[in-house]
Amino acid sequence: MTNNHAIIYAEQVTKKQIPAPKYVVKQCKEFLNIAKGKNKKYVLDEKKIEFIEKVLNILIMPKGLRAGQPLSKCLAGFQWLLIIAVLATVHKDNPKKRRYETAVLEIARKEGKTLLVGVIFILLFLLEPKFSKFYSVAPDGALSREVKDAIENIIKSSPALNGLYNNKQKFKILRDSIKFSIKESEYKPLAYSNNRLDGKLPNVFLADEVGALPNNSAIESMRSGQLTILNKLGFIISTKYPSTSNPMEDEVEYAKKILDGSIKNDSVFALLYEPDSKKTWATNDTIIKHANPLALEIPAIMQDLKQKRQQAIEQPSRRENFLCKHLNIIHQSTAESYVSIDDLKKCQVSSINWQGREVFVGLDLSMSGDNTAVTFLSFDEYGDLLIMPMCFIPAGRIEEKSKFEKVDYKQFIEAGQVIACGDSVINYGDIEQYILSIENQYNVKINSIGYDRYNAISTANKLQSEGLECVEIKQHSSVLHAPIKLLSELISNHKVKFVCNDLYIENFLNARCVYDTNMNKYLNKKKSAGKIDMVMATVNALYLAQQAELERQQAGWSVQI
Repeated sequence: MTNNHAIIYAEQVTKKQIPAPKYVVKQCKEFLNIAKGKNKKYVLDEKKIEFIEKVLNILIMPKGLRAGQPLSKCLAGFQWLLIIAVLATVHKDNPKKRRYETAVLEIARKEGKTLLVGVIFILLFLLEPKFSKFYSVAPDGALSREVKDAIENIIKSSPALNGLYNNKQKFKILRDSIKFSIKESEYKPLAYSNNRLDGKLPNVFLADEVGALPNNSAIESMRSGQLTILNKLGFIISTKYPSTSNPMEDEVEYAKKILDGSIKNDSVFALLYEPDSKKTWATNDTIIKHANPLALEIPAIMQDLKQKRQQAIEQPSRRENFLCKHLNIIHQSTAESYVSIDDLKKCQVSSINWQGREVFVGLDLSMSGDNTAVTFLSFDEYGDLLIMPMCFIPAGRIEEKSKFEKVDYKQFIEAGQVIACGDSVINYGDIEQYILSIENQYNVKINSIGYDRYNAISTANKLQSEGLECVEIKQHSSVLHAPIKLLSELISNHKVKFVCNDLYIENFLNARCVYDTNMNKYLNKKKSAGKIDMVMATVNALYLAQQAELERQQAGWSVQI
């Protein structure tokens, strides 16, 4: 196999001549294994690579510092790798069948992804069968049209793509589509919609800025339309977004598991430009290099990023945008952030055995139209804190809350992590029944139930009448400092376990800390970035667990005396 730009880039990455994050290194190793003929199932199609290179020699860079030059001389190494790997990796026993059906690109802003997508679509116009359909999907029409603009600009700048072929205009650029007359194929940009994307039959689709999509319905609609396509292909592309609860995070986590070898799926190719280290962003240039592969080839971009980093250091108001958009780091927006989300994610488990445990229940009951949470927890024999959170929302406001809060509540309801009850307001009776069912459902014994007096007196009285001990917990830093501090420490030391729950993680991501005059830590709902009900319910339950432990210790001392 002769060297090409993709192979050269992959070799430089694996030899650490080009700084790259670990998952990019893993993907490059996999690519080189195929390129060097060491893979039993897959090979690179040299004829297709030769065709791609010839096409890129006649496509012209439409704008920027290298405007007017052949695109073959303008593309960066990572762009070559994505193009060659995805379009030219085929099955050995069936060279007409491509290996990859999904390509995931997680990359910082202003890294040439729109140009890359435009190039890929033009290549697909030439490579795919007659009558092919191509679509791009984005959170709104303006973003989706950016892809159309990129394709259009390349076509208009490249003489070889203009003019007639067999008395037909090669490309027809219309208001809402681009048509390739030679193969009668068509590209259309689409805006996100929950229910208007079904019925499409895409040979290839692109989902752009996936991190800004409220759920994965657009992606799944596109995928479901590809069932009968031999070489189905979907590109999933985005920068990071402040929320961890979005479809891009799901795609990235799945791709990581494939690259780690914990999941077997040969059909996914992923370049995840997400820094390995995140804590030293203010001084470590490698973090910039990991998230911005184009900056390694264009010094002006690197210089601009360093200037933006300095501004983010000096102006905290710019920090979140810089970290998220330019370094692919989800940053809890201020220094008041409660816990590290990376640490919290490491506390997720697939299941918890609650059999026979004594548990403490915490409530955070809101006004009846808002989210409410119930959490129960227990320490296991190894000192790990086991947590089971549950969120309640008004059943009649699911659509409204999902749209306003940009949270896919339907997904969490289906997963059993949210209970919808009542109509426009929550039915507290359903919450009370849930609490009363905990002992039988999980085979546990409730020690006590902690609640905030606000909105919870009636519920507490009813639970007490059922024989459960209810304890009012004053919502003040002098009282809650200890459980808030302990919970943070346990998460930092990965001594917490909870079943995978993105909404729970989102609550922690929203949480903001303040300090009183005695430097006691407290979670402030008004300063938080969104809902933290599940966190506060956890804190209330942990307060009870701490108090019970203190009582046991005091009882032990009394016996000794």
